[in-house]
Amino acid sequence: MQETRILVMDDEAQERNRIVTFLADRKFEVLGVGSVAEAMETIKRERFDLFLTDCNIPGVDALRTSGEARKLNPDMAVIIMTSFGTIETAVKAIKAGAYDYLPKPIDLEQLALLVERISERQNLIRENSELKEQLRERYKFDEIVSTSHAMEEALNLAGRVATSNATVLLRGESGTGKELVAKAIHYHSLRANAPLIKVNCAALPENLLESELFGHEKGAFTGASAKRIGRFEAADTGTIFLDEIGELTPGMQVKLLRVLQEREFERIGGNQTIKVDVRVITATNRDIEKDIREGKFREDLYYRLNVVSVVIPPLRDRKEDIPALMEHFIKKYAEENKKAISGVAAEARDLLMRYAYPGNVRELENFIERAVVLAKRGTITSADLPLHLQGAGNDDPVPAVPSQGQLNETLDTVERGLILDALKGSNGVQTRAAERLGISERVLRYKLKKYKI
Repeated sequence: MQETRILVMDDEAQERNRIVTFLADRKFEVLGVGSVAEAMETIKRERFDLFLTDCNIPGVDALRTSGEARKLNPDMAVIIMTSFGTIETAVKAIKAGAYDYLPKPIDLEQLALLVERISERQNLIRENSELKEQLRERYKFDEIVSTSHAMEEALNLAGRVATSNATVLLRGESGTGKELVAKAIHYHSLRANAPLIKVNCAALPENLLESELFGHEKGAFTGASAKRIGRFEAADTGTIFLDEIGELTPGMQVKLLRVLQEREFERIGGNQTIKVDVRVITATNRDIEKDIREGKFREDLYYRLNVVSVVIPPLRDRKEDIPALMEHFIKKYAEENKKAISGVAAEARDLLMRYAYPGNVRELENFIERAVVLAKRGTITSADLPLHLQGAGNDDPVPAVPSQGQLNETLDTVERGLILDALKGSNGVQTRAAERLGISERVLRYKLKKYKI
């Protein structure tokens, strides 16, 4: 927890020093200044959690001072110190965004209670900000493990559409990572600080799904003992991710179409129209065009959802991603299970590379988690993998290569050398180096991280 930093502005040196000394004795980090100009210059240079400002200084506009301070640091709380004759001004300042006011002469014990309350508030703001930053880092497009051209194209398209408000339809088989891409789109959008609400449309029957999406009023149906806020309402100003959108019933398709067209709805059992500003991302593993031809999915809804379509390729079509994904999952589950796993034996790697992965990345992750848990030594062997990997279901076989570990090491050495040569020939400019190598800049960054360049 960071120490609360306080700036005190008062042109009366004696009163200013009294407040500064009192707060410093309470273990707060506090600084005193005697003018508005000095205060503004200090706020520009340093971070403060609380600005304690006197509004009785001749020629000082408390409303303007409070507003300018908060423009420089929107998260900073402002307390107005005021004499009896200027309480009305202090109240106006609070309406304009100040946290509170204190009458002069300042009751130091009252000030201490107020500062403690603000300190708790600022710590919550910081924690919330840090959590959001962690989420952005976790769901960066660069952090989605991939080196294949097919996945690169999908991620590049998702990255370009992220900063818009366009509705996005993510298409791909189950387990390809559609939800991960949806999160990355949200946390790179202009709505990143607003909620991301997720709904699995296949998980609930129609009557419960309607209540889940749009909410209901108390008494709307048997069991509705209290008003419920729906997911669309909860996602206002943010993003709603509707997974398995192809499973919607015809009735729900009509209701969703209205929300997309009008940006409004009513709770079940209510007559109040609720307007929302929500960005919609949907996902499906179904052939929607086939469903439209068969009358199972509305064509007009499809066009509303399919403003931008991002296709996530199955793992069998991007097998060059498997080694990087294996490395990622081994690190993840080795840390979780506190095991020292250094890699995968050649025979086990060969089996994992041959497999068709009907369950896609999710299935590979399951294999690696199981193998890490079962591994008796520091290397995953074929004995740690499910038996069916060695039998039916293996397609596109990879020829057995003698001394696989040595070959991998040699290939890594060659690749690292090529990257170093490209960087040298490009004066260290990664964009130019990527062009020389014929790969995207994102793949180059992954390689730099892999080879610790």
